[in-house]
Amino acid sequence: MISILKADRIHIPLVVPLFDGYRVFYGQKSDFEAARKFLEERFKRNESVLFLALYQGKPVGFTQLYTTFSSASLQSIFILNDLFVDKAFRKKGIGEALLQRAQEHCVKLGYKGLALETETDNPAQKLYERLGWKKDSSWFHYFWTPE
Repeated sequence: MISILKADRIHIPLVVPLFDGYRVFYGQKSDFEAARKFLEERFKRNESVLFLALYQGKPVGFTQLYTTFSSASLQSIFILNDLFVDKAFRKKGIGEALLQRAQEHCVKLGYKGLALETETDNPAQKLYERLGWKKDSSWFHYFWTPE
């Protein structure tokens, strides 16, 4: 019923509508061409790992991971930057399957762990915590944007 595959460049046409939907969900304008170009660059430069969820063969969700590093622990870390399931397919275990696949990939590569940030009112927090994610309350998160 649900299958998760590690996507590569040939899967971009399947991912673009989902990726565009993800961006629209976060307040961006729909732009399939920009979404396609962005994904192509990530694959071309080997800058991300993308898992695609298929429900009865139909692309319905994805998660995208980026690598960063912990200088203190001398280990690689994945940032789970994007997680999206098409609205019509939510509450079917697809988000959970994507998160579990990301966790398995992290373990397989021997990475320190997975990090993610989410909006404070995101209902998926319950899912994250059920799957063993811990809310970090000992660090502040800062972000700088050039003016």
